[in-house]
Amino acid sequence: MTSETAPAQPSPPPITTILLVRHGENDWVKTNKLAGRTPGVHLNESGRAQSRRLSARLAAWPIVAVYSSPLERCVETAEILAVPHRLAVQLNPDLLEADYGDWQGQEIDALKSQDLWKVIQRTPSFANFPGGESMRHMQSRMVDAMHAIVAAHPSQIVVVCSHADLIKAALAHYLGMHFDQFQRLHVSPASVSIIHFSPSGPHVSRVNDTGELGPPRPPQPESKNHV
Repeated sequence: MTSETAPAQPSPPPITTILLVRHGENDWVKTNKLAGRTPGVHLNESGRAQSRRLSARLAAWPIVAVYSSPLERCVETAEILAVPHRLAVQLNPDLLEADYGDWQGQEIDALKSQDLWKVIQRTPSFANFPGGESMRHMQSRMVDAMHAIVAAHPSQIVVVCSHADLIKAALAHYLGMHFDQFQRLHVSPASVSIIHFSPSGPHVSRVNDTGELGPPRPPQPESKNHV
């Protein structure tokens, strides 16, 4: 009498999950200026409270790494998220805010009167900040950073803390949207968007989740998304 060997069960495909987090609120928005890479922009108390709430929501997730833009508002958010997992935050310059060049620190109302502002809102693939980088370069460096992080963490869950335009650009890429439509996406402070990377390709399962279920509010003016 021969015994039959049970067929080997196929192993599940390797899936890396990226939790894309925008930093919490800061007081720079009250200045109505474009913060960009300006140093010394810290979370305010509301931003710290937002980050603590998100940290509590993610505490049970088996997160193995936390990456962040080197700017203070991102690092402070990432550090709060990393505490329950006893992780050190890893800084990645490719997650930095867009290089706005000569526009950095300028009054947003004044910038809105320039033709380039209209290009950024309508056809950002043609936009190049004077003295800074192009919008297309911003998207490509963010996507390259995401791919490198995925390659370093097969079958793991990772937090990536960055800025609104960087996150919107990445989401547009993985949703298969033309980059000129990326301004249709909205990314709130301390929100999380989730992308799963598997051999069959990326799958976006959540966008701009803040955990809020109260009455719907209209998005903030687009200028607020740049800080």
